[in-house]
Amino acid sequence: MHIFWFLPTHGDSRYLGTSHGGRAVTHNYLKQIAQAADELGFEGVLIPTGRSCEDSWVVASSLVPLTERLKFLVAIRPGIISPTVSARMTATLDRISNGRLLINVVTGGDPDEQRGDGIYLSHAERYEAADEFLQIWRSVLQGESVNFDGKHLQVDEARALYPPVQKPYPPLFFGGSSPEAHELAAEQVDVYLTWGEPLEAVAEKIDDMRARAAVHGRTLKFGIRLHVIVRETDAEAWRAADELISHLDDETIAAAQQSFARYDSERQRRMAALHGGRRDQLEVAPNLWAGVGLVRSGCGTALVGDPQTVAARIKEYAALGNDYFIFSGYPHLEESYRVAELLFPHLPLARSADGFAARLEGPVGEVIANDIVPSKPAVPV
Repeated sequence: MHIFWFLPTHGDSRYLGTSHGGRAVTHNYLKQIAQAADELGFEGVLIPTGRSCEDSWVVASSLVPLTERLKFLVAIRPGIISPTVSARMTATLDRISNGRLLINVVTGGDPDEQRGDGIYLSHAERYEAADEFLQIWRSVLQGESVNFDGKHLQVDEARALYPPVQKPYPPLFFGGSSPEAHELAAEQVDVYLTWGEPLEAVAEKIDDMRARAAVHGRTLKFGIRLHVIVRETDAEAWRAADELISHLDDETIAAAQQSFARYDSERQRRMAALHGGRRDQLEVAPNLWAGVGLVRSGCGTALVGDPQTVAARIKEYAALGNDYFIFSGYPHLEESYRVAELLFPHLPLARSADGFAARLEGPVGEVIANDIVPSKPAVPV
């Protein structure tokens, strides 16, 4: 499994929907999270994009020199930037990170935000423009001199002189639930991402994506985006879930749901439909809790439980074909340690925690009574 964490460039807190327990997202705080993820054995971090976030490219560029092996999943935004400029930015960041860049294709789902960025395309037109963008972007990064005359984009002799480290280009990740999104992913991307829906819904998406990709003679990899609330016991985990929304009032939930209703994103619609804005039906599948989505756009579900239970649910998603798991938890610094310490021993990780601390010999944990070395816990089978 490829396990990723999340950089909360849109804010972090101990409680949702309130400034109580909130944290300023300073560069130093993001650095702490990135370095913790790198040291703990997370393979990479997802950096969100949008007007509520610090810029993902600037953040990634600033953290690359401060980490060793961590990969950065950074968004490209068709329609907002030239595909040629985006390709050159991609090649540069891939080069200076020595191949640690991954690309998240984001077409956008909030019409208000789109208009604020000068984009006045319909949902279907955004996917047309994204398709043209990726055709140019991919060809430029493969060293071609590109002439393209499309409905939305035109370029003459588009090219990049400095190639990326990864060949043919840094892998493309993408998520979307509409038919247009599925067709774009089937034809052009490498990893299809879904948000955390019940198993049956995720299986249906993966089956559809495999069939569509086969039409184009392609195969895809798959991944899922989820929050995680893991504690040593189930009871503790569910108390932590309740505590996360304990300062959340009904007016804030209603305002958030009204805002989400204007989105033309099928994925956002599916997230909202899981809970309907109600607190009394948040466990939408075994150990799958939709409380985060009461006020947070994007992924709104969390796996809740003790390490063995959460690991079992993760393995069920893996059995459907998901290799990539992008996790997060509030607050993101502390929860990165909880997830690594409690959950990682139960999962087959593609990357181990083999940083400097992992290579050191000697006691792990506090030495007892000044001379007794604490015993190591048994490794779960």
